[in-house]
Amino acid sequence: MTETLTGPYTLEREIKKSRFVANAAPVHTIEDANAFISAITAAEPDATHHCWAWQVGPHCRCHDAGEPSGTAGRPILQMITAQKLDLVAIVVTRWFGGVKLGAGGLVRAYGGTAAECLREAPKEELIERIRLSFHCPFSLLSLIQARMQDWTGTESAPPEFDSTGAQIVLTLPVEQQEMITHRIQDLTSGQTTVAVVEED
Repeated sequence: MTETLTGPYTLEREIKKSRFVANAAPVHTIEDANAFISAITAAEPDATHHCWAWQVGPHCRCHDAGEPSGTAGRPILQMITAQKLDLVAIVVTRWFGGVKLGAGGLVRAYGGTAAECLREAPKEELIERIRLSFHCPFSLLSLIQARMQDWTGTESAPPEFDSTGAQIVLTLPVEQQEMITHRIQDLTSGQTTVAVVEED
């Protein structure tokens, strides 16, 4: 089961006089992730380092932001993976307190702060969704709309009317695609074709 965060979450720790603040947030795209990182970095210009990682579907990136190679970005990314999270970006900001932590200490500090932040952040199961489109004649519209109320997890966009009926677009969990398609075809006695709406 893959999860994502329900909203932004912040956690602060002090480790050997250095202050570490982890900011994590759900993101939908790589652009969202980069914008989140830029916003955190811009908000704290006096920080020593802004080390970060994100996971968006099959894509992921991490950055050490001036810390020794492999001591910050990768440990943060590993915590996202270890907790089976997706569509998540996290920035761990450090204010240097005068005591050097060494490579092992940095890995533990960045990885540990990220892990604690992600562990405590409210999460929800990530359900893969799909959009289906079909045309419904006026004669069946009220019946279909009444039945749609019972299809759990299904959301309907406002129908687009034409001279013979309405074009309806539904968003639903992928695992329900077959069942909902059959129901629509049964209700319309096979008069309509259900098509998958391709994402832009």
